[in-house]
Amino acid sequence: MSATRKQLHLGAILSGVGTGQNDWLAPGLPGDASVNIDWYIENARKAEAAKFDHVFIVDSPFITPDTAPHFLNRLEPLTLLSALAVATRKIGLAGTLTTSYWEPFNVARQFASLDLISKGRAGWNVVTTGLEGAARNYGREEHFPHQDRYRRAAEFVDVVKGLWDSYEDDAFPRDRDKGVFLDKSKQHKLNHHGEFFHVAGPLNIQRSRQGQPVIFQAGESSEGRAFGAAIAEGIYSNAENFEQAKEYYDDVKGRAKALGRNPDHIVILPGLIPIIEDTDEAAQARQEAQLGALDLQKALVQLGRPFNYHDFSQYPLDGPFPSVEHLTLNSYKGHAERIIRVASKEGLSLRETAWRFAARRLPFVGTAVTVADEIQHWFEGGACDGFNFRVTKPADFARFTDQVVPILRARGLFREEYEHDTLRGHLGLPFPVNRYAATQLAAE
Repeated sequence: MSATRKQLHLGAILSGVGTGQNDWLAPGLPGDASVNIDWYIENARKAEAAKFDHVFIVDSPFITPDTAPHFLNRLEPLTLLSALAVATRKIGLAGTLTTSYWEPFNVARQFASLDLISKGRAGWNVVTTGLEGAARNYGREEHFPHQDRYRRAAEFVDVVKGLWDSYEDDAFPRDRDKGVFLDKSKQHKLNHHGEFFHVAGPLNIQRSRQGQPVIFQAGESSEGRAFGAAIAEGIYSNAENFEQAKEYYDDVKGRAKALGRNPDHIVILPGLIPIIEDTDEAAQARQEAQLGALDLQKALVQLGRPFNYHDFSQYPLDGPFPSVEHLTLNSYKGHAERIIRVASKEGLSLRETAWRFAARRLPFVGTAVTVADEIQHWFEGGACDGFNFRVTKPADFARFTDQVVPILRARGLFREEYEHDTLRGHLGLPFPVNRYAATQLAAE
């Protein structure tokens, strides 16, 4: 691969028995995959063998009886990633923790620990939690208002990053001859006093070889995009087609540039769920079969999730999509607003809206060459910096790593071997100099 050519990034979302209602029925998929550490280790190692940048663990703290199978019964991200850290050597390890129901000191310590255990491969996906029901799992009657969640999250991330700089990189000489374990001048209190948090510090753990864990984010609403542009180094996005992906990419990169950030220091990764067969016709036929197997009641449940699991079965199926604008203010706001916008623009009934969003036609369907062509189109067309492959169906993951990835390599788009040992290195992100050391250098 040319050293100067932009490199495609690939992540693997390890989603066990699946975030769709019927994913758990896939042949060869263990019924307990979402709580089976052997399944996670096996697939993390497969992603590492294919030289993926990282694996990613999604999370949310609220479920209902109708929630998709993977969400019903799954391992906690940090515990899981710590196990994967000692079962892998190079691949990055990113996980989700909410800023709404944790404390900055806990999160800073946990991810700093994962970063050291993995020798610099940790990443934190910052979320504010979209489901109001989570509040009652954490002793609150109501969820934080949408605007407050993002203000709180911005301060939360600022505090965590400050705590990660508690020790300069050479703070521990561990000089046996002089009996000096710590250079006290290189330990720093944070003494943060803000709107939501008061944190003294210092954190009781050193920085890793990548300096700080990589900050990821996923936000579709205007507030979410602004937040990602301000704090994220990697962004997980969703797009139904190239045009949507490019609009999101250009918008977020433009917002980052307006804030004085280098847009190249934000890696944007849409989700990737390909259907790969020996012919384009066979792949299209499989997509049609999958769409035909969908259940309307399950589609209504999935439709309700962005609206805090609102019960859409109470409305006439063939009546107009109901007026639920008030339900988007404190849920998965961006996704919910997109559903309302599409239903209104296309004049859809409730039934049609449920099918429209449950039966999405995927853009990556065909032979390995067809899928590779589309990936290259999105990448070189400025719609993404790479993709997050959702790992559930064993045969699809195998086809992707065995057939599509070699094509991308042959075209010079993806690495042959790892060139770095850290997640920052894989993603081409700069090393974050310790703020106190930077201040000292500037003074000199």
